[in-house]
Amino acid sequence: MEIKRFEGTGRMSKVVEHNGTLYLSGLTNDEGDMKEQTAAVLAKAETILNQYGSDKNHILSATIYVKDMALFADMNSVWDAWVENGNEPARACVEANMARENLLVEISIVAAKK
Repeated sequence: MEIKRFEGTGRMSKVVEHNGTLYLSGLTNDEGDMKEQTAAVLAKAETILNQYGSDKNHILSATIYVKDMALFADMNSVWDAWVENGNEPARACVEANMARENLLVEISIVAAKK
């Protein structure tokens, strides 16, 4: 099967497609508090998924990195409102040192194409 890579930077691709599955690189937004950053990242994910033939209801799995687990409930409040019942993906969430000081959350997504 062919592997398609989109929006490469020389270091990474924003999206990789293989066998009807999309792999999104880690998505971030470094403005605002945890709720604002999470909402911005999820909006960005929806835009990218739609652009490449998928949507949030086709997400298979998500890996969420949070700067501080003390902010876990804030992230979850936004996530829970965003995910539709019956379309919850497999998910992991871990605390991580972030690449930039202002980042509070990063989300990586694997989704099926429609």
